[in-house]
Amino acid sequence: MNDKAVGQALPPANPHSTAAVGRRKRLPHLADEFRARRQKLADALAARGAGALLVSAAPNIRYLSGFTGDNAALLVLPGQAVLFTDPRFAIQAAQQVSCRVKICKGPLMEGVAAALGKLGAVRIGYEAARMTCAAFQALESRLPMKASLDPFPAMVEELRMIKSAAEIELIRRSVEINSRAFELAIRRVRPGMTERDLAAEIEYRMRRLGAERPSFETIVAAGRRSALPHAEPTAARLRHGDMVVVDMGAFCDGYASDMTRMLFLGTPGARVKRIYRAVLEAQLAGIDRVRAGVAAFQVDSAARRVLRAHGLDRAFVHSTGHGLGLEIHEPPRLGKRDKTILQPGMAVTIEPGVYLEDFGGIRIEDTVEVTETGCRILTPTSKELRVI
Repeated sequence: MNDKAVGQALPPANPHSTAAVGRRKRLPHLADEFRARRQKLADALAARGAGALLVSAAPNIRYLSGFTGDNAALLVLPGQAVLFTDPRFAIQAAQQVSCRVKICKGPLMEGVAAALGKLGAVRIGYEAARMTCAAFQALESRLPMKASLDPFPAMVEELRMIKSAAEIELIRRSVEINSRAFELAIRRVRPGMTERDLAAEIEYRMRRLGAERPSFETIVAAGRRSALPHAEPTAARLRHGDMVVVDMGAFCDGYASDMTRMLFLGTPGARVKRIYRAVLEAQLAGIDRVRAGVAAFQVDSAARRVLRAHGLDRAFVHSTGHGLGLEIHEPPRLGKRDKTILQPGMAVTIEPGVYLEDFGGIRIEDTVEVTETGCRILTPTSKELRVI
């Protein structure tokens, strides 16, 4: 298996000091990667008979160019790419982007349409799932007569599923910061603090350790509220005898991490221990199934089989995991129907859970890297139930 046997207490989290988390290994410069990604996309466009692709989703623009501003469009053509943004980002674009930059003083789509007229592209693909209706209409109304807009599938997202060594290192750093923030924050957990107090402490710690921001709103849910898979922290106070779910993630250098761990205030009873053990066994079974060549749904099936054997499968109400990277949720989805074949370099979460209205919820989640022979678990934090 890829982890310790079910029932054994996993070792404590790696002894990262704050200084250790802050150290930075030298990464390959990403400029060459950006160019290679754009070329790979341009080759795929040519195979589809398209002259260009207009990229409008911010994570996809960042993936292809390195630009992190919040108002941009990227036009990818054979042999070249043009980034469109407004004057607020002129200096930033010059610093971050190696392709041509066009600063638009008016609406971006006017600039894109003008460029397409000069470049002579006839069939232009666009991100159908990402472009707004208003942007589409603004562009379509200004296109040259011979040009057409064609909705394209998630081409960039497909490229993003396979992470480079540099991307995996960035995810690993994010995971490390996230895990260290958890260890520091739970030292302050006491009966009487609110769910919001703990969520704020977690987010404060991750930012102090170098994270840009949480990769999603931190989930802290105590008692019966832990049965809500995506509960928002409230002013409810943690009480003796509460089970507490903590689901947290950080963005570090643009890349996300995701982890769920469980706390218990007091002494857990037999039912808590039994269900926790079942979820842990399911999570380890899912991890054990991850390897190159396996379909995503097979990982989900492995986790569900374990919960079915414990009579808990109907209380598992979401997929076993998802990809992550520049976004917290990316393909593939490790769900019942996803036939995506796992490949080396994918980064995915494994997070089965059980949610019972009269009891509460238990979820255990790690981030892992898919390899040829299995997976590498990136999350260093112990999976034991933390008794406080």
